[in-house]
Amino acid sequence: MATITVRVSNDEKEWLQYMADFYGVTLSDLIKDYSMSDLEDEYDRQTAEVAHKQWIDSGKQSVSMDDIMKEFGGIDE
Repeated sequence: MATITVRVSNDEKEWLQYMADFYGVTLSDLIKDYSMSDLEDEYDRQTAEVAHKQWIDSGKQSVSMDDIMKEFGGIDE
């Protein structure tokens, strides 16, 4: 397993340790889990942004839900 060293201030380490204790995980797991989660969220956001730009640039148009319901019929209530 690889090791990565992250330098933080004493106050930051104290706060990180407090959060690890609060969640009942090790300090290493807290940093790894939250870093990976945040990076995955950012990757998803950027991917969606690129896909949206490509959609707009392609000139495609979206269809409103009202138009879909008119064309295919609604659900009986």
